[in-house]
Amino acid sequence: MAEKTAGTRVTWAIVTAEWTAPPIERAAPDHVAVERRALEQWLDYHRDTLLMKCAGLTPEQLKLRGVATSNLSLLGLVRHLADAERGWFRQCAAGQDVPDLYWTEADSGADFNNVEAADAEADLDIYRREIVAAREAVADKGLDDVVPFRWGGPDRDIRWIYLHMIEEYARHNGHADLIREAIDGGTGD
Repeated sequence: MAEKTAGTRVTWAIVTAEWTAPPIERAAPDHVAVERRALEQWLDYHRDTLLMKCAGLTPEQLKLRGVATSNLSLLGLVRHLADAERGWFRQCAAGQDVPDLYWTEADSGADFNNVEAADAEADLDIYRREIVAAREAVADKGLDDVVPFRWGGPDRDIRWIYLHMIEEYARHNGHADLIREAIDGGTGD
């Protein structure tokens, strides 16, 4: 004869894990390197720094503006730099006919302005894919190769584009530091 179990009650909790930006390991650039390797490593260091500033944050946190009077958010910076990667490396350096990601004639600041409805996970994925595409776009180009400046103005060499992108990231990573600190007090390099 089977035994009866007296009053055993099992309660199942609903567990949901909200997506957060994944962690990243950042490699320090070599202290001694040939020029091309040094430029690539420093650019990668700054790319990873931006991703570190986003790590562990929810989509809503990534969309927060650090200062009420500014349209800067971490997600806006990710979107802006994805467009910069595409613009400088793919459109300008490689002459690829690819459309802008966020910029439009009607809203040149759409990368920053339209984050409320954005899909943060998708935008971070787009950013990572643009980095891969940017590397591929200039893999066969020398630093001294001169490319036409597609938006009007003087031509530039590939070295200038690398240096400009390092400067662009350095400036925006400073913004990212302040935004992250305003979100959760997170600081770091």
